[in-house]
Amino acid sequence: MRVLVLADDLTGASDTVVQFAHSGWSSLLSLSGGWREEPTEDAVALTLDTRRDPQAERITARATADLATGAVYLKIDSTVRGRVAEQVRGALTGVRRRRPAAYAVVCPAYPALGRTVVDGVVLVDGTPVHEGAAGRDPVTPVTESDLTRLLPGSVRIPATDGPVSGLEAALREAGTSHDVVVVDARDDADVERLAAAVAAIGPDALPVGSAGLAGALARAWSEGTHRAGAPTTPPVPTGRALVVVSSLHEVARAQARALGETAEAGTVDVLLTPDRPEHGAAETRAHDIAAQASAILDRGEHDLLVLVGGDGAAATLNVLGAAGIRVADAPVEGVPLGTIVGGRHDGLAVATKAGGFGDPTTLIRLFTAVRALGAPS
Repeated sequence: MRVLVLADDLTGASDTVVQFAHSGWSSLLSLSGGWREEPTEDAVALTLDTRRDPQAERITARATADLATGAVYLKIDSTVRGRVAEQVRGALTGVRRRRPAAYAVVCPAYPALGRTVVDGVVLVDGTPVHEGAAGRDPVTPVTESDLTRLLPGSVRIPATDGPVSGLEAALREAGTSHDVVVVDARDDADVERLAAAVAAIGPDALPVGSAGLAGALARAWSEGTHRAGAPTTPPVPTGRALVVVSSLHEVARAQARALGETAEAGTVDVLLTPDRPEHGAAETRAHDIAAQASAILDRGEHDLLVLVGGDGAAATLNVLGAAGIRVADAPVEGVPLGTIVGGRHDGLAVATKAGGFGDPTTLIRLFTAVRALGAPS
């Protein structure tokens, strides 16, 4: 069994495909334009760069129809930033070329990072998402927390503690009359139950969510299947690291500040994109910081690259000529680690993190975990 993950940005693609690596799937993140016709990996994530793109529906539809040869997982932001409705419509259009009765099952919950869905409302640490940091996002602010409003015409199924068979039956019934079914998930048990129900239904149920549901589905889809590849061994960087923070999210900026105040600061170089309006649009800022990162890496002084923020991550990898990332593990929840595939820094260890993920200590914990990989047992 193989899985295609379609994501609207690079960090989302990475933190989703690593969930499959955790369950023993060989996993690859493929950059836009870097898709290989016959990938050998079990799980391949493709970043479509559609978070702000007005053509998100068309791009997603084409990718789903043209590239999907196995199961499809549509990755959306866990705080529902970006063009979520367009992504869902596009993925359904593509899938329905092969499965006319397909319907989307949407649940962006990621309880391990405080993201839940209660009464159809996306919460972050118990607060409606649009009232928190995502609502103040300087690039793609969230103005609505209710999924049924974000996805017009959808129907909601509440979370229950009943058997998987009951949830499966409810999904099948809702899918006969609605294109989109929104499902509540209060905790990990709810997410696991939903994944089991989706796996039982099969390809007519198109799963849509964040890395949380992806991890549960990786486990559910693993049962009784044979996978083609072998899990990737995590890299063991021990030298100097370059941290590239392109995100303007307040969480990412706090993480960079906290890292700079620790002992790790002596072995880490940090690039922080300016947040002043005169420095131009997001694409311009991403291009500028990518060029700086490339020049620094070309000196050959670093064996670990940490990319914080999807735009800058994609721009940096493109400048380096990379085709993708072979994802191995996540030393810290929501921060995948792997190696660059292709380009002049092929094999370089790289970690990626969405700007809004984590708390002020996340980067500090990442470096503690990475250094531990190289410590004597």
